[in-house]
Formats: sequence, structure tokens, C-alpha cells
Amino acid sequence: MSGPDCGPRHVAIIMDGNGRWAQARGRPRLFGHHAGARRVREVVECCPALGVKYLTIFAFSTENWKRTQVEVAGLMSLFRRYISKEMKALAAKNVRVRFIGDRVRLDAKLINLMDALERETAENDGTHLTIALNYGSRDEVARAIRRLAQDVADGRLDPADVDEETLPRYLDTHVLPDPDLVIRTSGEARISNFLLWQSAYAEYEFIDTLWPDFTAEELAALCQSYGRRDRRFGAVKP
Repeated sequence: MSGPDCGPRHVAIIMDGNGRWAQARGRPRLFGHHAGARRVREVVECCPALGVKYLTIFAFSTENWKRTQVEVAGLMSLFRRYISKEMKALAAKNVRVRFIGDRVRLDAKLINLMDALERETAENDGTHLTIALNYGSRDEVARAIRRLAQDVADGRLDPADVDEETLPRYLDTHVLPDPDLVIRTSGEARISNFLLWQSAYAEYEFIDTLWPDFTAEELAALCQSYGRRDRRFGAVKP
């Protein structure tokens, strides 16, 4: 299905470039992360007008723990502050928030805030905002396979019934549709272990804009461009 009126229903974004944005201004990297967090609000708010029902953003990867202790601690503080500050606003705007990723390594206060935000917005049916936090797609698949294997071992699942429709039910994203459009900002052309299974047939846009400079207008243009694409999912149209 293609055409200018057929925009993406689910957009996933790798929000890259916060550090370079800050460094270009002679500021520490955390300054860029704070600017990037403010940008999230604008993007979430513009989704309904664009017909984007699902928005998934990559906030912190399983590999980001390799960054300096100062940056990681600053990011965790930012996540706690963002959730506390935005909880009521997100609920009031009918946004449903979910978190994906492995929470084991996160601190208890952050986990409690994540749980609270999910509860606060659980009945909302507007934009579905999914935040990937301590997320890595390979880690997600490994965790899914462990759960699947346990069900097989416990006799709840017959190995003969396992197919490509089975595994998605064990993924963190099992309640979400696959992304239609994946956007990466900052000029890097790689997917960095993000939604590898789910994005098998997604359309991709790699743009030069650094995340703190990304605007609702740019998202609208990318959605319009998506609508002109011819998605065949491996088939050949007659």
C-alpha cells in the first residue's frame, strides 16, 4: 500500500547526536541529552496529527553502559527527572507509555517511576509511546528464547509448533505492531541493535539532523515520503 495519504502507523526512532550537538556548542554531553529529552515532547505531541499511533524511541542501549560513569549517572538522573516531570502531562494528553528492555540493571527508584508511569497511562488510547531503556535487540531475543525454552521444558509448548509467529509473542514488543518506519538521526547509517526482529520489513530513513534539532516538520516530511514508497514485503506486484 502506498500513496501520500498512507503514512506510517508505527514510527521507531534512534535518537542520535545529543553529544555532538552539545560539543559543537562547547557544552558537556549531558547538556545535549537534556536538549534531546525536551525534543521528545514535541515529537510525541505531533504524532496524532500525522496519523502515527505508535512511537518507539531508543533512549538507552545495553551497550551504553560502556560510556563514562559520569555520563551514565547523568542519563539515569535525567530519566528519573523526565518521568517525574512528564507523567501528568503524558496522562493528560492521552498517551499510553510502555518501557521495553531489561530492568534488572536499573536502580530501584527508576524502576518504580517506570512502573508508576505505565500504571498512570494504562487506560489511555491515544499515542502509544514505547521507550526502549537498557534495551538491545539481541538481548531481547535471547531473553525471549529463554522464556520460550522454559515453556517447552514445562510442557506448555510443543517444539513442533514453534515458527516465526511464535517468537514474537515472547518479545518485549509482543503487544505492539511492527514498525513501519525507522528513523535514525545524526548521519550515522546503522541500526545499532534496535528492533532487529521487528524491523525486518520496515522502511528506513538515515538523516543528518542531530536529535536536538529534529522537528515536528521534519517528521511530517519523512512520513509524507514514506507514503510514496512501494512496500512489497518480498512480493512482486502484477
